[in-house]
Amino acid sequence: MAKVLKVRDLTLRDGQQSLFATRLSQEQVDRLLPLYREAKFYIMEVWGGAVPDSVMRYLNESPWDRLRACSKEMKGISLLSALSRGRNLFGYVPYPDYVLEGFYKAAIDNGLNVMRIFDALNDIDNIKESIRLINELGGIADAAVCYTVDPKEEAPAPAKKKGFFAKLFGGKEEAPVVEKIFTDEYFVEKAKEMERLGAKMITLKDMAGLVNPSRIFSLMPKLKQALKVDVDFHTHCTPGYGLASVLTAIIKGVDIVDTNIWWFGGGSAAPSIELIWIFCQKLGVELDVNMDAVAKIRAALVDARKSLAEFDLNKNNWPKDFDEAYKNMPKDIDAEFDRAIAAATANDEAALLDACHKIEAYFGFPKPNEIVKNAEVPGGMYSNMVANLRALKAEDVLEEAMALIPKVRRDAGLVPLVTPTSQIVGSQAVALALDRRKGVADYTNKNNQFIGLVKGEYGKTPVPVDPAFREQITGNAQERPYDVSSYRKPENPDFEGEPLAKNDEEYLLLQLLPAVATNYLKSVRKAEHAAAAPKQEDKPAVEEVKETVKITGPVMRAPMGGKVLEVKVKPGDKVKMGDTYIVYEAMKMENDLAADLEGTVKRVLVEEGDTIATDQPLVEME
Repeated sequence: MAKVLKVRDLTLRDGQQSLFATRLSQEQVDRLLPLYREAKFYIMEVWGGAVPDSVMRYLNESPWDRLRACSKEMKGISLLSALSRGRNLFGYVPYPDYVLEGFYKAAIDNGLNVMRIFDALNDIDNIKESIRLINELGGIADAAVCYTVDPKEEAPAPAKKKGFFAKLFGGKEEAPVVEKIFTDEYFVEKAKEMERLGAKMITLKDMAGLVNPSRIFSLMPKLKQALKVDVDFHTHCTPGYGLASVLTAIIKGVDIVDTNIWWFGGGSAAPSIELIWIFCQKLGVELDVNMDAVAKIRAALVDARKSLAEFDLNKNNWPKDFDEAYKNMPKDIDAEFDRAIAAATANDEAALLDACHKIEAYFGFPKPNEIVKNAEVPGGMYSNMVANLRALKAEDVLEEAMALIPKVRRDAGLVPLVTPTSQIVGSQAVALALDRRKGVADYTNKNNQFIGLVKGEYGKTPVPVDPAFREQITGNAQERPYDVSSYRKPENPDFEGEPLAKNDEEYLLLQLLPAVATNYLKSVRKAEHAAAAPKQEDKPAVEEVKETVKITGPVMRAPMGGKVLEVKVKPGDKVKMGDTYIVYEAMKMENDLAADLEGTVKRVLVEEGDTIATDQPLVEME
C-alpha cells in the first residue's frame, strides 16, 4: 500500500504573508474559496500570523469576517488552521489566561479547527496553557517547535567577501565560537514535552528556511521515533534549502508537509505543491489532494498575484506557467528529479541541492537569497522589512540592517527569529543601522518591545542575556519576567455617544492589538454613522491654509519614519536628557523617543496620528 502524504495548504495565510506582505483582500479570498472545496486539502491555513493585524491595518477589514467566510465555505471539507504565538496570541505582549480563553473560544466558535501554537523562544511555559485550552474548547492543538541554528563559528567563503562578517560582529571578520545549543536532541526534547502536555500533532517550524537537507535526514527520524502523534514539516525556500529539505523529510517519514500553490510558492515562501507532486509521483507516494482542483486554483491565483504587484518582491521575475513548463519539460530536467531523489536517499546534500536548484531555475523560481541565508532571517520578516522600509522611503538602510540582525539576536539571548521576535529584532536592527549612520552609540534608540525582550518579559531566552547588556538596555541588570497578573484590560472608549467596540469580538481585537484595532473600529463606526446620516448636498471643499512658522531653535528629530501614537510634551514643558517625549510606531513596533536635548519645549511640530518621515523635526526647543 502506497504511503499517503497529507498536505497543509498555506496559500491564503503564510504564502501571501511571505511574498506579498499579507495584502490579500477578503474579496480575493472569497473568489478562491469555492475552488478550494474541490481540492480537499487535509488542512488549510487561513488565519493567524499577521492576518488579524494586516486586514485591519491595511485593508480596513474584520479578521472575524475572514475566518467566518472560510469556515462557511470549507466546513466539513478541510480543517482550517491558524497560527498563534501562545502566550502572545497575535499581539506583542504576554496575555493572562482569561484573554487566551476568550480569544480561542471565539476563534473555535467561528469555525477554526487547528491552532498551531508556538513560542518564539521555545519556552514551554508560554504554550502549555494554550495547548490545554484549545483541547478543552474542542479544537486541535498543534504545537510547533521553532527551528533555528547556532551562531556561525566562522564566516562561510561567500560571506567573507567585502567583510560581511566584519559588519555582523563589530569589526571581527569571524564570529565568536559558541557552545552548540540547537542540537537534534534540543528539538526532540521540546517536541516530546509538547506531546506530553497534550499536543495532537507536532510541527517542526522552520520559519527562516534554515533546515538543510542533511539536518532533516538526521532530525526527522528522531522526531518520528520519539513521538506518537503526526509530525508536520514547515519550511521556506528563501536560502535555497526548502525544496530539497521537504523531499528529504518525505523520504524520512514525515506525515504532513506545508506547501503553497504555484504563484504563491517558492522564493521566501514554502515550496510549491506542484513540485512536491512530481516528486511524489516518482516516489510512489500518494499525495492526499485533488491536483485537478489545484490547477483551477492555480489559474485563479494569476489575477490575485497581479493585483498584489505593489508588494511583490519578485514582480518582474515570475515563475513560468506550470502547466506549459511541465508539459514541455526536457529530459535533462526530468532526470534532475530522479537525481534529487537518489541524492536525498543517500544523504548527498551537495548533489541534492544542485539538482533542486536546477529544477527551480528551469521553472523560474528565484535563486537562493544569500543575504537572507547569511543573516538567518525568515522570508516573511524579510518581505515585511522591505515593504515597511519602502513605505518609509528608507530602502537604502535594508542591507545594513540585515547585516546587523545576527548581532541583535545574540545580544538578546540568541532568540529564534519568528513573530514576534523577528519583528522586534528586525525593527531594532533598523534602529541600530540608523544609530551607526548618525555616529551615535549602539542602541541609542530602542523599541519598547526590544526592551521588554531583554528584561525577560517574553520568557526564558535560549541563552541568558548578559547582565551588563540588560542594564544598558533596561537600566537594571536583573531579569524581570512579565507578571500577567499586572495586565490591565484596555478601555472601551466612547465614540460619538456609543462604545467603540460594540461586542465581545470587537473588544477582543482591542485587547490583542490596541492601536491597530482602535483605528480600525473608529473607521467602522464612522462608516456606520455616515450611512445612517441623512444625505446632504456636496459643498465645495475649502482648503485650510496653515501658516508656516520658521524653525529657529534646536530640534529633536525622528530617527526612523512611522506614525505618531502619543505626544508626551507640550510647549513650556521642561525636558531632561532621556525623557520620553513622543511614542511612535515604526516597523510595526511601538517606540519611545528619548530626548537628546535638554531645555524647554517651544513647539511640538507633529500631532498624534501624523505620519512622519525619517529625520523629520518633531519638537522645537527654546
